[in-house]
Amino acid sequence: MVLYFSATGNTEFIAKQIAKRTDDEALNLLTRIKKKDYSPIHSEKPFVICSPIYVCEMPRFLVSFLKKLPLLGSKQVYFIFTSGGYEGIAGSLARLLAMKKKMIFMGWAGFKMPRNYPVSKSYPLLSYKESKERIKGSCDKIPKIVSRIKHGKKLRSRYITFFEKIITLPFNPVWVKYMHTAKPFYTTDKCVGCGKCARVCPLNNIRMIDRKPRWGDKCAHCMACYGNCPVEAIEYGDRTKGKERYRISKYVNKKYL
Repeated sequence: MVLYFSATGNTEFIAKQIAKRTDDEALNLLTRIKKKDYSPIHSEKPFVICSPIYVCEMPRFLVSFLKKLPLLGSKQVYFIFTSGGYEGIAGSLARLLAMKKKMIFMGWAGFKMPRNYPVSKSYPLLSYKESKERIKGSCDKIPKIVSRIKHGKKLRSRYITFFEKIITLPFNPVWVKYMHTAKPFYTTDKCVGCGKCARVCPLNNIRMIDRKPRWGDKCAHCMACYGNCPVEAIEYGDRTKGKERYRISKYVNKKYL
């Protein structure tokens, strides 16, 4: 079974493509995460966990959820990551997660997808052409990954150095604590009060008050609220003004989503 969390569509797209080619089911974990639903999931086929990369790791809320989620049936687990090009130490942490769950770690693979983090000043969003090229590159990579999964072979991935680990392990929690703030989020007059931003927030950090979203103090900077707003009414301070709301559906035919 293919399990995934996706904020703006990159991970969902890869997860569904893998599920389709392995004749398996793709399960979106968002509702379970929001409700803290830890009811067991059973699969006779290997588990394939698909995740985006936030600050060189899997999202911390996703890892916490997976630690408590019983995965029954197959003991094999693969990990698939989507990122702007660097998976950090996610592979090593995924191996540890598999060990804690007493499962067989079958390796990990990374897919280089379009950037979807408009808050960053260091990594600008890509042009339409560049984004299309990245998606095509990832699509070209899928058959090889699927073939190894179908034949029960481990995925071949790059070696994660000790230097990467000692730099990232202390850096990630500090960055998340001080930089992943929701305070700059606000809505413009275009907001119609539909509440979609609250529905897609994995941390239940958005409440609708008088038909307007109000952000709390828990935020993963997944950009689900920003990217999924149907009227593009959400902004993050002055960092997002004039920037595109990334959503993979703008680049991929709906029949592939």
